[in-house]
Amino acid sequence: MRITHCARSCDLLPSSGVAVAAGSGSLEMKPSSSPILLEMIEVANGTRCAEQILSYGEVEKVLIGGVLTMLTLITICGNLLVVISVCFVKKLRQPSNYLIVSLALADLSVALAVMPFVSITDLIGGRWIFGKFFCNVFIAMDVMCCTASIMTLCVISIDRYLGITRPLTYPVRQNGWCMAKMVLSVWLLSASITLPPLFGWAQNVNDDRVCLISQDFGYTIYSTAVAFYIPMTVMLVMYYRIYRAAKLSAAKHNITGFPQHVEVDCVTIAIKLQREVEECARLPRLLRGVGRRSSDRRSISIFKREQKAAATLGIVVGAFTVCWLPFFLLSTARPFICGTECSCIPLWVERTLLWLGYANSLINPFIYAFFNRDLRITYRSLLSCRYRNINRRLSAAGMHEALRLVERPEVNCREKSV
Repeated sequence: MRITHCARSCDLLPSSGVAVAAGSGSLEMKPSSSPILLEMIEVANGTRCAEQILSYGEVEKVLIGGVLTMLTLITICGNLLVVISVCFVKKLRQPSNYLIVSLALADLSVALAVMPFVSITDLIGGRWIFGKFFCNVFIAMDVMCCTASIMTLCVISIDRYLGITRPLTYPVRQNGWCMAKMVLSVWLLSASITLPPLFGWAQNVNDDRVCLISQDFGYTIYSTAVAFYIPMTVMLVMYYRIYRAAKLSAAKHNITGFPQHVEVDCVTIAIKLQREVEECARLPRLLRGVGRRSSDRRSISIFKREQKAAATLGIVVGAFTVCWLPFFLLSTARPFICGTECSCIPLWVERTLLWLGYANSLINPFIYAFFNRDLRITYRSLLSCRYRNINRRLSAAGMHEALRLVERPEVNCREKSV
């Protein structure tokens, strides 16, 4: 979420080694080897602050601009692939994928409406040049899109947990209307965090050269809790429960000794089948044996599905936490450290943690594609311009996967002399 930086008067900025004195409007600066420059500005309420401006050389600007542009373009392309895949491929147009599309749209919005302006601001040293009105619009878009992405990840974790642990009693995955309501709820809750600064509570710090989200204590606690800490807690709980379910299934799998491969003598099978045919009274027992084998296959299938869900959600939660936790810890602590008017955190720290959070929007589509065979096949087809017969290829791949997963005995036919 967007932060432009100014440090309060009479503070010693540790990142620049420059002392600022602003008693009567004067500014005293000591030489420093840091690329951070300071300028005295006046924010909306008359408080004078020292603005940190990062100064880059031409080579540094080219390198930074190239990296930021590449991150933005990869984020756009990755999430656009998800939206196109689900919207235009029949097999993927399922209610269970509505949340994936919502996540991709949120991340795509971050890449289109937020990252370019952050990149430009960073390249010119951190100074806001887009005016007061667009500052409020920009902050609103930034907060809403990032929050929607985070909360969609939270809802996906709940959806996966219920789908794994309650496959018969959780019908939401097959109900498009209920899933659409879940998506709508995510965006409405995201709007509840975005709107307060626009309607009088917790005004943003908005100046010609400064665009800073509101540092009001109450708003900071409310926004960070709803946008991050609560969703992160829910995701961790869901992951722990799925992991525990998979672990219990693994223990059951080992205890009951479901065989992966069974060696059976062909002659013995023939003799047994002949006896079964001759003795019709034993048919019910044969059917019970088939039922037990079918139940074993179902148990193994559920076990594998739980393992896959635990692995997927574990990577999603891990990537989410690594990307966003440092930024939100800083955002929560900043008003209590620096006050509500300015930010005294070194500018390079804020920018690094901000882009680390944006990186989560880049990796999300690739995480889900890695664990979803249908998405992988669709990606390859779209990127190689093989648009025709995508649904047929997905159906063939699905049939092959289903046949591969069927646990059938591996018959070892040995010739025997009678």
